[in-house]
Amino acid sequence: MKLVVGISGASGARVAKRFVESLPKEIEVFIIQTDSAKVVFEKEEGITEFENSDISASIASGSFKCDAMVIIPTSMNTLAKIACGIADNLLTRTASVMIKEKRKLILAPREMPFSSISLENMLKLSNLGVIIAPPVLGYYSKQQTLEDMENFLIGKWFDLLDISHDLYKRWK
Repeated sequence: MKLVVGISGASGARVAKRFVESLPKEIEVFIIQTDSAKVVFEKEEGITEFENSDISASIASGSFKCDAMVIIPTSMNTLAKIACGIADNLLTRTASVMIKEKRKLILAPREMPFSSISLENMLKLSNLGVIIAPPVLGYYSKQQTLEDMENFLIGKWFDLLDISHDLYKRWK
């Protein structure tokens, strides 16, 4: 599997880092970070990272054949750009390609409460087949620590990507 991981905004970058660290080694990972996300996210070995300004990068082409893309966290600015078809950087251009090519795109909006504008943008994207999966906890797995909470969120995103895991206790 080839997976693009976008990281927009600094808030929530920790869970993006844990998401990447938790991925099985056989998954080929390509990372795009906005400038503000770089402040809190360090480069990992074995990961291809692209400059967000490099809109000619391979992952921005429909012929590159990435299987899926997730953006964790998704800032409201990035969400709005994707919803309006604004592809002014590598992150939004790659998301646009995923939509155009009908490939799996998962967005994890991080701000709350959601404004009516943000909700309209999420509905528009959902109607296009984009999966809106904000970091919302399910308390049935009885998380006790921040790591438990992050494992639950990462596990739910892995489920959406059909990646096997045992990161949280499932509902019985």
